[in-house]
Amino acid sequence: MASYNKVLLMGNLTRDPELRFTASGAAVASFGLAVNRKYKSGDEWKEDVCFVDITVWGRTAENCTEYLHKGSGVFIEGRLNFQSWEAQDGQKRNKLEVVANVVQFLGKSSAGKPSMDMGGGGEGMSEGAPPKDDIPF
Repeated sequence: MASYNKVLLMGNLTRDPELRFTASGAAVASFGLAVNRKYKSGDEWKEDVCFVDITVWGRTAENCTEYLHKGSGVFIEGRLNFQSWEAQDGQKRNKLEVVANVVQFLGKSSAGKPSMDMGGGGEGMSEGAPPKDDIPF
Protein backbone atom coordinates (compact mmCIF):
# COMPACT_ATOMS: atom_id res chain seq x y z
CA MET A 1 0.00 0.00 0.00
CA ALA A 2 1.32 3.43 -0.96
CA SER A 3 1.71 6.23 1.57
CA TYR A 4 1.98 9.98 1.18
CA ASN A 5 2.55 12.45 4.03
CA LYS A 6 2.64 16.09 2.95
CA VAL A 7 1.21 19.19 4.60
CA LEU A 8 0.85 22.71 3.20
CA LEU A 9 -0.16 25.50 5.61
CA MET A 10 -0.27 29.28 5.50
CA GLY A 11 -0.81 31.32 8.65
CA ASN A 12 0.73 33.49 11.35
CA LEU A 13 3.11 32.61 14.17
CA THR A 14 1.46 32.50 17.59
CA ARG A 15 4.79 32.90 19.40
CA ASP A 16 8.43 33.66 18.64
CA PRO A 17 10.43 30.63 17.43
CA GLU A 18 12.42 28.88 20.17
CA LEU A 19 15.85 27.63 19.06
CA ARG A 20 17.68 24.79 20.81
CA PHE A 21 20.41 22.35 19.85
CA THR A 22 20.60 18.56 20.11
CA ALA A 23 23.53 16.84 21.87
CA SER A 24 25.13 16.35 18.44
CA GLY A 25 24.83 20.09 17.67
CA ALA A 26 21.86 20.04 15.26
CA ALA A 27 19.67 23.15 15.41
CA VAL A 28 15.94 22.68 15.99
CA ALA A 29 13.32 25.40 16.32
CA SER A 30 9.68 25.20 17.30
CA PHE A 31 6.81 27.66 17.08
CA GLY A 32 3.03 27.73 16.91
CA LEU A 33 1.05 28.57 13.79
CA ALA A 34 -2.52 29.89 13.62
CA VAL A 35 -4.42 29.04 10.44
CA ASN A 36 -7.73 30.91 10.02
CA ARG A 37 -10.79 29.75 8.11
CA LYS A 38 -13.83 31.89 7.35
CA TYR A 39 -17.15 30.30 6.51
CA LYS A 40 -20.76 31.34 6.20
CA SER A 41 -23.35 29.91 8.56
CA GLY A 42 -26.79 31.06 7.41
CA ASP A 43 -26.52 34.82 6.88
CA GLU A 44 -23.61 35.18 9.27
CA TRP A 45 -19.87 34.92 8.61
CA LYS A 46 -17.91 32.96 11.21
CA GLU A 47 -14.22 32.37 11.73
CA ASP A 48 -12.48 29.22 12.92
CA VAL A 49 -8.83 29.07 13.99
CA CYS A 50 -6.66 25.94 13.93
CA PHE A 51 -3.48 26.00 16.03
CA VAL A 52 -0.60 23.83 14.82
CA ASP A 53 2.81 23.13 16.41
CA ILE A 54 5.67 23.43 13.90
CA THR A 55 9.19 21.98 14.21
CA VAL A 56 12.04 23.01 11.89
CA TRP A 57 15.57 21.59 11.70
CA GLY A 58 19.03 22.77 10.58
CA ARG A 59 19.84 26.08 8.97
CA THR A 60 16.15 26.70 8.31
CA ALA A 61 15.55 26.58 12.08
CA GLU A 62 18.28 29.17 12.64
CA ASN A 63 16.84 31.45 9.91
CA CYS A 64 13.34 31.18 11.36
CA THR A 65 14.62 32.16 14.79
CA GLU A 66 16.53 35.11 13.39
CA TYR A 67 13.90 36.58 11.05
CA LEU A 68 10.47 35.47 12.29
CA HIS A 69 8.52 36.67 15.30
CA LYS A 70 5.02 36.41 16.72
CA GLY A 71 2.54 37.51 14.04
CA SER A 72 4.85 36.82 11.07
CA GLY A 73 3.14 35.28 8.06
CA VAL A 74 4.60 32.03 6.71
CA PHE A 75 3.86 29.32 4.18
CA ILE A 76 4.92 25.90 5.47
CA GLU A 77 5.59 22.71 3.51
CA GLY A 78 6.27 19.63 5.57
CA ARG A 79 4.97 16.35 6.98
CA LEU A 80 2.84 15.21 9.90
CA ASN A 81 4.67 13.63 12.82
CA PHE A 82 3.02 11.83 15.75
CA GLN A 83 4.83 11.78 19.10
CA SER A 84 3.91 9.70 22.13
CA TRP A 85 5.59 9.82 25.55
CA GLU A 86 4.97 9.24 29.23
CA ALA A 87 4.80 12.37 31.41
CA GLN A 88 6.45 12.65 34.82
CA ASP A 89 3.10 11.92 36.48
CA GLY A 90 2.96 8.59 34.60
CA GLN A 91 0.24 9.71 32.19
CA LYS A 92 0.62 8.90 28.50
CA ARG A 93 0.78 11.98 26.26
CA ASN A 94 0.36 12.35 22.49
CA LYS A 95 1.07 15.18 20.11
CA LEU A 96 0.56 15.66 16.38
CA GLU A 97 2.93 18.25 14.88
CA VAL A 98 4.18 19.38 11.48
CA VAL A 99 7.87 18.95 10.73
CA ALA A 100 8.60 21.65 8.16
CA ASN A 101 11.18 21.22 5.42
CA VAL A 102 10.30 24.50 3.63
CA VAL A 103 9.39 27.73 5.40
CA GLN A 104 8.50 30.61 3.10
CA PHE A 105 8.50 33.99 4.83
CA LEU A 106 5.54 36.07 3.65
CA GLY A 107 5.29 39.84 3.38
CA LYS A 108 2.48 41.83 4.94
CA SER A 109 -0.39 43.30 2.96
CA SER A 110 -1.63 46.81 3.66
CA ALA A 111 -4.29 45.23 5.92
CA GLY A 112 -1.55 43.60 8.04
CA LYS A 113 -2.38 40.08 6.89
CA PRO A 114 0.00 37.74 5.02
CA SER A 115 0.22 38.37 1.31
CA MET A 116 1.39 36.02 -1.39
CA ASP A 117 4.24 38.41 -2.27
CA MET A 118 6.94 35.86 -1.55
CA GLY A 119 9.82 38.00 -2.70
CA GLY A 120 12.16 35.55 -4.37
CA GLY A 121 11.29 31.91 -3.77
CA GLY A 122 12.76 29.33 -1.44
CA GLU A 123 13.07 30.63 2.10
CA GLY A 124 11.78 34.20 1.95
CA MET A 125 12.45 37.13 4.18
CA SER A 126 10.17 39.02 6.51
CA GLU A 127 9.86 42.78 6.10
CA GLY A 128 12.89 44.73 7.22
CA ALA A 129 15.27 41.80 6.79
CA PRO A 130 18.38 42.08 4.61
CA PRO A 131 18.09 40.99 0.96
CA LYS A 132 18.17 37.23 0.32
CA ASP A 133 21.57 37.53 -1.41
CA ASP A 134 23.17 38.59 1.89
CA ILE A 135 22.12 35.45 3.79
CA PRO A 136 23.83 32.11 3.20
CA PHE A 137 21.15 29.45 2.93
